[in-house]
Amino acid sequence: MNREALDKSIEVLRQTKDRWARMPLTDKIELLRKVVENTRKVADRQVQAAIQAKGIPPDSPLVGEEYLGGPVVQARICRLLADSLEDVMRHGRPQLPEGAVRTRAKDGQVIARVFPGDYLDRAMYAGFRAEVWMQPGVTEANLRDHMAGFYRQHAPEGAVALVLGAGNVASIGPLDMVQKLFAEGQVCMLKFNPVNDYLGPFVEEVFADLIAAGYVRTAYGGADVGDYLCQHPGVDEVHITGSDKTHDAIVFGVGAEGAKRKAENDPRLTKRITSELGNVSPIIVVPGPYSKAELVFQAENVATQLCNNGGFNCNAARMLVVHEGWSQRGAFMDALRSAFARAPQRKAYYPGAEERLERFVAAHPQAESIGARKPGVLPWTIIPNVDPKNVDDICFKVESWCGVMGQTALPGKDAGDFLRAAVRFCNESVWGTLSAEIICHPKTQAELGEAFEDAIAEMRYGAVVVNHWPALAYALGVTTWGAYPGHTLQDIQSGIGVVHNTYMFDKPAKTVIYGPLRTRPMPPWFVFHRRMHKVARTLVEMEAAPSPFILPKIIWDAARP
Repeated sequence: MNREALDKSIEVLRQTKDRWARMPLTDKIELLRKVVENTRKVADRQVQAAIQAKGIPPDSPLVGEEYLGGPVVQARICRLLADSLEDVMRHGRPQLPEGAVRTRAKDGQVIARVFPGDYLDRAMYAGFRAEVWMQPGVTEANLRDHMAGFYRQHAPEGAVALVLGAGNVASIGPLDMVQKLFAEGQVCMLKFNPVNDYLGPFVEEVFADLIAAGYVRTAYGGADVGDYLCQHPGVDEVHITGSDKTHDAIVFGVGAEGAKRKAENDPRLTKRITSELGNVSPIIVVPGPYSKAELVFQAENVATQLCNNGGFNCNAARMLVVHEGWSQRGAFMDALRSAFARAPQRKAYYPGAEERLERFVAAHPQAESIGARKPGVLPWTIIPNVDPKNVDDICFKVESWCGVMGQTALPGKDAGDFLRAAVRFCNESVWGTLSAEIICHPKTQAELGEAFEDAIAEMRYGAVVVNHWPALAYALGVTTWGAYPGHTLQDIQSGIGVVHNTYMFDKPAKTVIYGPLRTRPMPPWFVFHRRMHKVARTLVEMEAAPSPFILPKIIWDAARP
């Protein structure tokens, strides 16, 4: 560890922090637009580096994952945030669509519709809509006063933020930094995770102008470097995307001393720390009149949520919650097994994956392995019939961080009774509050009426997505991404704070996204889409510079799965 170099980097940031905080919006917008353009320029080279590290063959459609989770979402969110900053410059606040805000009659919760935003969104995501639900105290009358809080300050003071990057998805670290820079007005030190520090040169190229001006610095190395920077007197705030264990080590320390500090709520890190720390992501399947094609589609949807990126995602499918008396339960589980059997196996590139798999299998002899186990390659694993009464089961309390998913069953006299029980079970017994999915047939939703939205209102998750992968809440940008509010340092679970959130809501409670039960053509993020790489590469161009002339190619490739 080169402490002298780290100290010099922090000193540069301290010298520029106030200048950055008070920089005219025109200049910030120009820099952010340059980040979008640079993201497009490095996309192909960055993806090639990622697939080599993750063992994805260059001719595989799965190359598309690295476009979608990297330059596509990065370009989109930076572009949308730049648009919001244009609104702030002209109007003082980001501008919501006309008629976008409503209030729930039952509890007075304010809800803002944020997606689709324009005709291109409607064309590419037909049938999808997204809302951001606000915390108590926000009203339709004062919502504008809870947007873009940093930019309501007259002469803001600057701060130095340390961002500890995630090791799994390429866009996480850069977008966490964008949040600190452009939404919160802080200069940034980005420390790369050793698992994917090969991304460093590309990130540095994307943010080259901000680095040259002294608003961004980067660092490499292991936990010792991270700890040194966290404790550095020149760092004002810390943001981490990682595990709750890493968070606790940073805040309280390790070993017996760390445990003692946590028990006594005596943190060794007293700076503000925000975080996104994962989740045992539940999927609630509400019984209904599903056709065979709908069951197969949803089985592929669930399988995608585990298989994407080899299972190394904080929003991967971890716990399937079904009705114990559902007549189609067996058919759905068979369709899910078939989907896993057809899904490509992946390199277990994230350290410790084999040991984590062994822990889950050792605890559950009924675990089903799908696919061959080979050196460096793990099978997809389903653990069926986990006892819901054993609330301390590893499947409910530990994020596996590999290709393992559990399944449990709950009673209920009808769909509504089951849904209420499932929501209560997820809130009370399943670890984490980051994201959850509800699979529900539209006829069943109609029968449930207001009770369906009431169930969503009861869910203590930062993102609740109907019929699709909650990763959409990460990717759309206008939505928020982060834990449900209310966690403390002693009980951190999925973290504190949100990112993305390009409308810059100051007090969001959750994002809710509604999508069709079955979409045609197949969504390009499904691991079964044979032209995912083609669609994803074109989406880089669309998100960097939206144009109706690019749309036909996207539709053509997407419609040929």
